[in-house]
Amino acid sequence: SRRLPDRSRTLSTAIAFTVVVALLAAVVFLVLPPIIQQTAKFIESAPTLVRSMSEQWQGLGNLIDKYHIQPQVDQAVAAIQADSTRWAASFGKNFISGVGSAFSMFAATLLVLVLTFLMLVEGPSWLKRLWGLYKDTDRMETHQRLVRRMHSVVSGYVTGQLTVSGIGGLCAGATVFIMSMFFKEIPANLALPTIAITFTLSLIPMFGATIAGVIISLLLVFNSVPAGIIFAIYFMIYQQVENNFISPTIQSRRIELSPLAVLVAVTIGLYVFGIAGGIISIPIAGSLKVLVEEYLENNRKVRTEADKPLTKLVKKLSGDSVS
Repeated sequence: SRRLPDRSRTLSTAIAFTVVVALLAAVVFLVLPPIIQQTAKFIESAPTLVRSMSEQWQGLGNLIDKYHIQPQVDQAVAAIQADSTRWAASFGKNFISGVGSAFSMFAATLLVLVLTFLMLVEGPSWLKRLWGLYKDTDRMETHQRLVRRMHSVVSGYVTGQLTVSGIGGLCAGATVFIMSMFFKEIPANLALPTIAITFTLSLIPMFGATIAGVIISLLLVFNSVPAGIIFAIYFMIYQQVENNFISPTIQSRRIELSPLAVLVAVTIGLYVFGIAGGIISIPIAGSLKVLVEEYLENNRKVRTEADKPLTKLVKKLSGDSVS
């Protein structure tokens, strides 16, 4: 806002939000077609895949005959093939349900963007009115310092996590794009969903990156088994590099929480609020840590002040004068 002619906070926020919405629209436009294409391909090839697996299992005939489990195997294969065919037939119903969920998610995202825009525009005036209610200057300064520390913790963590997730998503997408040059079964446009899935799920602490790696590996296995195995190996190696070098370097000012505290915070967040809870769990835990530290520090100062000889003398004289 400082670079605009009138330093308008509303105009600067509107410009920033326009850029964000444009980026989100571009991501949806580029990512959705490959996902739909891969889903349709999987549905089309599901019965064939089950049939080919059943043919490969025929090579285990000696073992099956030895234990006399051929009827059970045939029954299981027939049930799986029937279920896959039935699921493919009900794709239209599932597609309509998915479209409804997508519109609900779009409406919720739009509501969040509008609320965030209003908070960014009106936030400073709210804080100014809030600080104006204080009559004790010392208490106001203490609370202002507390708010600044919490803001620093949250903004630092979010910026660092976005950077780490962005690097992970770009590296994963580049890997899939390079593999598409060597494996004809893998379309090059599959790199875009890889970037989106890795970036989004990597925002979930501890579990997100692993979930993203499993999803993408399975997606590649449906196209090419060797490619899926290669990507799984790459992802395991990259996670070691990220956890031991990239993340510590970028998160040099990260929240200092014990592994147990992180695990508890993430578990509670995921259980109560789902994926969104997992994303915001660590910043909330860091803010609570700052709040507890500030409370303990204030109590320590009060005890230190109370233990001073002059303070004790004043209290003693006050008690004598009252008596």
